[in-house]
Amino acid sequence: EAEQIDLIIVATSTPDFFGSFPSTACIVQNKLGMRNNSAAFDMGAVCSGFVYALSTADAFIKAGNAKNVLVIGTEVFSRILDFDDRSTCVLFGDGAGAVVLTASEEPGVLAVKLHADGSYGDILCGPANPSNLTANQKFLYMDGPAVFKLAVTVLEKVANEALAAAQMPASSIDWLIPHQANLRIMTGTAKKLGLSAERMVVTVHEHGNTSAASIPLALDAAVRDGRIKPGHNVMMEGVGGGFTWGAVLARM
Repeated sequence: EAEQIDLIIVATSTPDFFGSFPSTACIVQNKLGMRNNSAAFDMGAVCSGFVYALSTADAFIKAGNAKNVLVIGTEVFSRILDFDDRSTCVLFGDGAGAVVLTASEEPGVLAVKLHADGSYGDILCGPANPSNLTANQKFLYMDGPAVFKLAVTVLEKVANEALAAAQMPASSIDWLIPHQANLRIMTGTAKKLGLSAERMVVTVHEHGNTSAASIPLALDAAVRDGRIKPGHNVMMEGVGGGFTWGAVLARM
Protein backbone atom coordinates (compact mmCIF):
# COMPACT_ATOMS: atom_id res chain seq x y z
CA GLU A 1 0.00 0.00 0.00
CA ALA A 2 1.13 3.55 -0.70
CA GLU A 3 0.89 4.49 2.97
CA GLN A 4 3.57 1.91 3.78
CA ILE A 5 6.13 3.86 1.74
CA ASP A 6 8.28 5.99 4.02
CA LEU A 7 10.61 7.45 1.37
CA ILE A 8 10.27 8.37 -2.30
CA ILE A 9 13.35 8.98 -4.45
CA VAL A 10 12.92 10.12 -8.05
CA ALA A 11 15.89 10.04 -10.40
CA THR A 12 15.32 12.54 -13.18
CA SER A 13 17.06 15.26 -15.14
CA THR A 14 13.80 16.51 -16.66
CA PRO A 15 11.65 17.37 -13.60
CA ASP A 16 8.13 18.73 -13.80
CA PHE A 17 9.25 22.21 -12.75
CA PHE A 18 12.36 24.13 -13.73
CA GLY A 19 14.39 24.65 -10.58
CA SER A 20 13.03 21.31 -9.35
CA PHE A 21 10.47 22.60 -6.91
CA PRO A 22 8.12 21.24 -6.05
CA SER A 23 10.12 18.10 -6.69
CA THR A 24 8.71 15.39 -8.90
CA ALA A 25 8.93 13.10 -5.86
CA CYS A 26 6.56 15.36 -3.94
CA ILE A 27 4.20 15.47 -6.91
CA VAL A 28 4.21 11.66 -7.04
CA GLN A 29 3.55 11.48 -3.30
CA ASN A 30 0.52 13.72 -3.69
CA LYS A 31 -0.82 11.85 -6.73
CA LEU A 32 -0.54 8.57 -4.80
CA GLY A 33 -2.74 10.11 -2.11
CA MET A 34 -0.09 9.59 0.55
CA ARG A 35 -0.72 11.55 3.74
CA ASN A 36 1.92 9.97 5.98
CA ASN A 37 4.46 12.80 5.56
CA SER A 38 7.01 10.39 4.08
CA ALA A 39 10.25 11.97 2.89
CA ALA A 40 10.47 12.65 -0.84
CA PHE A 41 13.19 14.12 -3.01
CA ASP A 42 14.65 14.12 -6.52
CA MET A 43 18.15 13.13 -7.60
CA GLY A 44 19.98 14.27 -10.70
CA ALA A 45 22.65 11.99 -12.17
CA VAL A 46 21.11 11.75 -15.64
CA CYS A 47 21.57 8.26 -17.13
CA SER A 48 23.23 7.03 -13.92
CA GLY A 49 20.33 8.39 -11.91
CA PHE A 50 18.54 5.13 -11.20
CA VAL A 51 21.73 3.48 -9.95
CA TYR A 52 22.43 6.50 -7.73
CA ALA A 53 18.85 6.43 -6.42
CA LEU A 54 18.97 2.69 -5.71
CA SER A 55 22.18 3.09 -3.75
CA THR A 56 20.69 5.96 -1.75
CA ALA A 57 17.59 3.93 -0.94
CA ASP A 58 19.78 1.02 0.15
CA ALA A 59 21.76 3.33 2.45
CA PHE A 60 18.58 4.71 4.05
CA ILE A 61 17.33 1.18 4.72
CA LYS A 62 20.63 -0.12 6.09
CA ALA A 63 20.90 2.92 8.37
CA GLY A 64 17.45 2.17 9.79
CA ASN A 65 15.96 5.39 8.45
CA ALA A 66 13.47 3.73 6.09
CA LYS A 67 11.77 0.38 5.62
CA ASN A 68 10.01 0.73 2.28
CA VAL A 69 11.46 3.01 -0.39
CA LEU A 70 9.84 3.80 -3.71
CA VAL A 71 12.60 4.40 -6.28
CA ILE A 72 11.59 5.91 -9.61
CA GLY A 73 13.59 6.62 -12.74
CA THR A 74 11.78 8.91 -15.14
CA GLU A 75 12.58 11.25 -18.01
CA VAL A 76 10.77 13.41 -20.55
CA PHE A 77 13.72 14.10 -22.80
CA SER A 78 11.44 15.40 -25.53
CA ARG A 79 11.35 18.60 -23.45
CA ILE A 80 15.03 19.31 -24.04
CA LEU A 81 15.78 17.85 -27.48
CA ASP A 82 16.49 19.84 -30.61
CA PHE A 83 14.43 18.00 -33.22
CA ASP A 84 16.54 19.54 -35.97
CA ASP A 85 19.62 17.82 -34.52
CA ARG A 86 19.54 14.28 -35.86
CA SER A 87 22.61 13.34 -33.83
CA THR A 88 20.55 13.46 -30.62
CA CYS A 89 16.80 13.61 -31.26
CA VAL A 90 16.58 10.12 -32.77
CA LEU A 91 18.41 8.51 -29.84
CA PHE A 92 16.37 9.52 -26.81
CA GLY A 93 12.92 8.59 -25.53
CA ASP A 94 10.51 9.39 -22.72
CA GLY A 95 9.69 6.83 -20.05
CA ALA A 96 9.41 5.86 -16.40
CA GLY A 97 10.05 2.80 -14.27
CA ALA A 98 9.98 2.07 -10.55
CA VAL A 99 10.88 -0.46 -7.88
CA VAL A 100 10.17 -0.74 -4.16
CA LEU A 101 13.11 -1.61 -1.90
CA THR A 102 12.07 -3.20 1.39
CA ALA A 103 14.07 -3.99 4.51
CA SER A 104 14.69 -7.74 4.91
CA GLU A 105 16.86 -10.18 6.81
CA GLU A 106 18.53 -11.34 3.60
CA PRO A 107 20.46 -8.64 1.72
CA GLY A 108 19.11 -7.81 -1.71
CA VAL A 109 21.64 -5.14 -2.62
CA LEU A 110 24.98 -6.94 -2.51
CA ALA A 111 27.32 -4.13 -3.57
CA VAL A 112 27.26 -0.53 -4.76
CA LYS A 113 29.93 1.56 -6.46
CA LEU A 114 29.42 5.18 -7.57
CA HIS A 115 31.74 7.66 -9.26
CA ALA A 116 31.77 11.09 -10.89
CA ASP A 117 34.25 13.27 -12.76
CA GLY A 118 33.14 16.84 -13.34
CA SER A 119 35.99 17.54 -15.73
CA TYR A 120 33.97 15.72 -18.41
CA GLY A 121 30.87 17.82 -17.81
CA ASP A 122 30.98 19.46 -21.22
CA ILE A 123 30.66 16.28 -23.32
CA LEU A 124 27.03 15.66 -22.32
CA CYS A 125 24.98 18.51 -20.92
CA GLY A 126 21.46 19.84 -20.82
CA PRO A 127 20.06 23.30 -21.52
CA ALA A 128 21.67 26.20 -19.69
CA ASN A 129 20.04 28.18 -16.91
CA PRO A 130 17.75 30.81 -18.51
CA SER A 131 19.88 33.62 -17.07
CA ASN A 132 22.88 32.32 -19.07
CA LEU A 133 21.00 31.07 -22.10
CA THR A 134 22.41 31.53 -25.60
CA ALA A 135 21.18 30.20 -28.92
CA ASN A 136 23.47 27.18 -28.58
CA GLN A 137 22.36 26.25 -25.05
CA LYS A 138 18.63 25.72 -25.48
CA PHE A 139 18.81 21.95 -25.90
CA LEU A 140 20.69 18.83 -24.87
CA TYR A 141 24.23 18.62 -26.24
CA MET A 142 26.24 15.41 -26.62
CA ASP A 143 29.70 14.71 -27.98
CA GLY A 144 28.91 11.14 -29.01
CA PRO A 145 32.44 9.85 -29.69
CA ALA A 146 33.75 11.26 -26.40
CA VAL A 147 30.86 9.75 -24.45
CA PHE A 148 31.40 6.37 -26.12
CA LYS A 149 35.13 6.34 -25.38
CA LEU A 150 34.62 7.16 -21.71
CA ALA A 151 31.61 4.88 -21.21
CA VAL A 152 33.25 1.67 -22.44
CA THR A 153 36.16 2.28 -20.07
CA VAL A 154 34.35 3.17 -16.86
CA LEU A 155 31.46 0.69 -17.12
CA GLU A 156 33.70 -2.38 -17.14
CA LYS A 157 35.76 -0.96 -14.29
CA VAL A 158 32.82 -0.07 -12.03
CA ALA A 159 31.16 -3.46 -12.61
CA ASN A 160 34.37 -5.20 -11.55
CA GLU A 161 34.58 -2.93 -8.50
CA ALA A 162 31.08 -3.99 -7.45
CA LEU A 163 31.95 -7.66 -7.96
CA ALA A 164 35.10 -7.24 -5.87
CA ALA A 165 33.13 -5.54 -3.09
CA ALA A 166 30.69 -8.46 -3.05
CA GLN A 167 33.56 -10.96 -3.35
CA MET A 168 31.88 -12.57 -6.33
CA PRO A 169 33.24 -13.54 -9.78
CA ALA A 170 31.74 -12.19 -12.99
CA SER A 171 30.48 -15.70 -13.72
CA SER A 172 28.05 -15.31 -10.80
CA ILE A 173 26.11 -12.62 -12.71
CA ASP A 174 22.90 -14.11 -14.04
CA TRP A 175 21.82 -10.95 -15.84
CA LEU A 176 23.50 -7.73 -16.86
CA ILE A 177 21.21 -4.70 -17.15
CA PRO A 178 23.23 -1.81 -18.51
CA HIS A 179 21.90 1.66 -19.16
CA GLN A 180 20.20 1.36 -22.53
CA ALA A 181 22.17 3.99 -24.44
CA ASN A 182 24.09 2.30 -27.22
CA LEU A 183 24.19 -1.37 -28.20
CA ARG A 184 27.91 -1.19 -29.00
CA ILE A 185 28.68 0.12 -25.50
CA MET A 186 26.46 -2.52 -23.91
CA THR A 187 27.85 -5.50 -25.82
CA GLY A 188 31.38 -4.21 -25.36
CA THR A 189 30.94 -4.08 -21.60
CA ALA A 190 29.43 -7.57 -21.49
CA LYS A 191 32.30 -8.96 -23.55
CA LYS A 192 34.90 -7.40 -21.25
CA LEU A 193 33.13 -9.01 -18.27
CA GLY A 194 33.18 -12.36 -20.02
CA LEU A 195 29.40 -12.49 -20.32
CA SER A 196 27.53 -13.68 -23.38
CA ALA A 197 25.07 -11.37 -25.11
CA GLU A 198 22.29 -13.79 -24.07
CA ARG A 199 22.83 -12.78 -20.44
CA MET A 200 22.29 -9.10 -21.14
CA VAL A 201 18.86 -7.44 -21.07
CA VAL A 202 18.38 -5.18 -24.09
CA THR A 203 15.40 -2.87 -24.63
CA VAL A 204 17.04 0.10 -26.37
CA HIS A 205 15.40 -0.96 -29.65
CA GLU A 206 11.98 -0.59 -28.00
CA HIS A 207 12.36 2.56 -25.90
CA GLY A 208 15.45 4.35 -27.12
CA ASN A 209 17.70 5.98 -24.53
CA THR A 210 15.34 6.92 -21.70
CA SER A 211 18.16 8.02 -19.40
CA ALA A 212 17.25 7.38 -15.73
CA ALA A 213 14.25 5.30 -16.80
CA SER A 214 16.17 2.83 -18.96
CA ILE A 215 17.36 0.41 -16.27
CA PRO A 216 14.01 0.02 -14.46
CA LEU A 217 12.24 -0.37 -17.83
CA ALA A 218 14.66 -3.13 -18.83
CA LEU A 219 14.35 -4.76 -15.40
CA ASP A 220 10.56 -4.76 -15.70
CA ALA A 221 10.70 -6.32 -19.16
CA ALA A 222 12.97 -9.16 -18.00
CA VAL A 223 10.92 -9.86 -14.87
CA ARG A 224 7.65 -9.85 -16.79
CA ASP A 225 8.85 -12.28 -19.46
CA GLY A 226 10.31 -14.64 -16.86
CA ARG A 227 13.99 -14.26 -17.61
CA ILE A 228 14.82 -12.78 -14.20
CA LYS A 229 13.69 -15.00 -11.35
CA PRO A 230 13.97 -14.83 -7.54
CA GLY A 231 17.53 -15.57 -6.46
CA HIS A 232 19.14 -14.31 -9.65
CA ASN A 233 22.12 -11.99 -9.37
CA VAL A 234 21.61 -8.87 -11.48
CA MET A 235 24.26 -6.29 -12.29
CA MET A 236 22.79 -2.86 -13.06
CA GLU A 237 25.18 -0.23 -14.36
CA GLY A 238 24.86 3.23 -15.82
CA VAL A 239 26.88 6.13 -17.13
CA GLY A 240 25.61 9.65 -17.72
CA GLY A 241 26.23 13.36 -17.90
CA GLY A 242 28.16 15.00 -15.14
CA PHE A 243 30.10 12.83 -15.78
CA THR A 244 28.62 10.13 -13.52
CA TRP A 245 28.73 6.35 -13.47
CA GLY A 246 27.96 3.53 -11.10
CA ALA A 247 26.89 -0.07 -10.59
CA VAL A 248 24.58 -1.95 -8.24
CA LEU A 249 24.83 -5.71 -7.83
CA ALA A 250 21.56 -7.06 -6.46
CA ARG A 251 19.96 -10.41 -5.73
CA MET A 252 16.35 -10.55 -6.81
